[in-house]
Amino acid sequence: MPHHKTALRLTAPVAVLALALTACGGGDDTDADAKSPASPAASASPSEPASGGDLATGESATGKVAEDPGEVTYEVVAQKVDVGTEAEAAKAVADAADAKGKVLAVAHVKYTHRSGPALTEGSDVHDGTTIFADGQRGGILIGASDDAPGCEDPYDVESWKQGESHVFCETYVIPANATSVEVHWSEEDGEPYVWKFPQK
Repeated sequence: MPHHKTALRLTAPVAVLALALTACGGGDDTDADAKSPASPAASASPSEPASGGDLATGESATGKVAEDPGEVTYEVVAQKVDVGTEAEAAKAVADAADAKGKVLAVAHVKYTHRSGPALTEGSDVHDGTTIFADGQRGGILIGASDDAPGCEDPYDVESWKQGESHVFCETYVIPANATSVEVHWSEEDGEPYVWKFPQK
């Protein structure tokens, strides 16, 4: 049976600026593709918040994701955010006017399969990742980071066993003058874990 996300990916143009901007902070966009009515609380070690919260650079979060073969526990850490220029943003979007005063922010997030069944066709773990700038969610740029250095395409990962890690990237369009970029990751319906990356 073909994986539904692969079909969606094939129909999406590479450089399409999806206007997924929220008017105000605190919006929850993770329940539209819900697989179950409730999500178990995150398994947390003593050094982690029990359910979401701010994390230091390099600090990891642990959470569960309902995958096709069953529930998988992942360790997640936002490694870095690469912020580009307005010129790069103008080239990446379908209409350069959409990028005026904006830059691309590419979050590199490492996901490690800690427990649960091995995956045989893709993963939904990256669906919980978003980028915020100065407290406002950016606009996602579909497919822009699949070929970026150090980034893997999540739909090319067809075998994922316990102990294995993959780095997936998310590209968002954010204001060029942002002073702080945040990477958020959350379980389905859970509070987000937040990594902050101050900008110069």
